[in-house]
Amino acid sequence: MGDNKIVNLPPGFHFRPTDEELIVHFLQRKASLLPYHPDIIPDLDLYPYDPWDLDGKAMVEGKKWYYFSRRSQNRVTTNGYWKACGGDEQIMSSNGSKRIGVKKYYVFHIGGAPQGIKTDWIMQEFRVSDASNSSRSRRRDTSKIDWVLCRVYEQNYDNGDGDNDDGMALSCLDEVFLSLDDYDDISFPN
Repeated sequence: MGDNKIVNLPPGFHFRPTDEELIVHFLQRKASLLPYHPDIIPDLDLYPYDPWDLDGKAMVEGKKWYYFSRRSQNRVTTNGYWKACGGDEQIMSSNGSKRIGVKKYYVFHIGGAPQGIKTDWIMQEFRVSDASNSSRSRRRDTSKIDWVLCRVYEQNYDNGDGDNDDGMALSCLDEVFLSLDDYDDISFPN
């Protein structure tokens, strides 16, 4: 998706992939140069952008932004830097039999390292596990498998279970119907 347009999903549909789904259905296919559907996550060079500048550039669902980027050691942006926190978290297949990827957490700091001011912005960087790369993928140019998939969100908007809302988000049409104060005035076709 090169145009980085905002995706409007139909009412009732939300983009809330699990870690396994991000690895298997998006990142592994991207790294292997295979098509993936829907093609809604854009390629983005993260490091010139501060996290609050991702609107209109990355795929957004609720208060989370998703994008592909090339793996890099340089995590410096215009106004700050992403600092790693904790170790790598292994992502296992749903049946627990195979390691499919790795997730690493980063916290955004404003200012220069190491005296930057910590913010509430979190980045989860997903990468394909070396063990999950097929021999066919390894034969290809290694630069093609250096993709990461990033999920960025502001921590104070997340309730800890990965959802940003209580399930009560309404579409514009729902709000219009709920704003009608007398349902008896609604006429339905016979």
